[in-house]
Amino acid sequence: MASPLMNESVWFNQQKFEKAEANYQQILAGTATPGQGKQGGSSLVNEIAQARQEISKLLKNPITGGGGSAPAGKMESLERENRELRKVTDELRAMVLKLENRVSALERGSGAPAASAAAAPAATKPSKPAADDDDDDDDFDMFGSDDEEEAAERERLQAERVAAYKAKKASKPALVAKSNIILEVKPWDDETNMKELEQKVREVSTDGLKWGSSKLVPVGYGINKLQIMCVVEDDKVGTDFLEEAITAYEDYVQSVDVVAFNKI
Repeated sequence: MASPLMNESVWFNQQKFEKAEANYQQILAGTATPGQGKQGGSSLVNEIAQARQEISKLLKNPITGGGGSAPAGKMESLERENRELRKVTDELRAMVLKLENRVSALERGSGAPAASAAAAPAATKPSKPAADDDDDDDDFDMFGSDDEEEAAERERLQAERVAAYKAKKASKPALVAKSNIILEVKPWDDETNMKELEQKVREVSTDGLKWGSSKLVPVGYGINKLQIMCVVEDDKVGTDFLEEAITAYEDYVQSVDVVAFNKI
């Protein structure tokens, strides 16, 4: 991890350099002579050379300021941040592992809890002496008996549910499909007795047939046709049966037509 001080430029010898720069400007302006204000009579050239060396050291190592050490407070802060980052990283890693375990358990489906429950008692079971281990290993099956019991239990529950569904379906009354049919019965001529014709039509009787209202509809030349309504159960009575049964009275009936057929 990069230290925050790597991007900072710390100049611990700034005052010294500023003083040398001011002395140099005074020499250029003629208000000072080389070596003035210096101990040991060092020249301005030496000061400038030394300043350049210090600047070079600062550029190479901006944190320590050319040979110094970083402040203790900064180092402690960096170490504290490092510890906090490690702690956060460990917590995130633990959360990721926990989520992976949960996803794996969900993918395994309903069989995973049963296997875990079967494995838990086996793990907590006290160990036997070493002498008995060799004899028991051959006969011991950790998951076989539990799997067989669970399979038998599932089959039993499934059979009970199927039986309950069939019983419920059998007790529910079946819907009877019915239709409303309107027939037109035409006589041979105007001399046909329409009341007797209607009586003959209503004499047609069978299971699933119920006659309704009727009326006479003029055709022309004094001839009327009988329009009669009936309700039938679709599985028991069809239009073919009605036509054949009514036209059987051939002394009265010329033809039978289906005018309307509607499901109820």
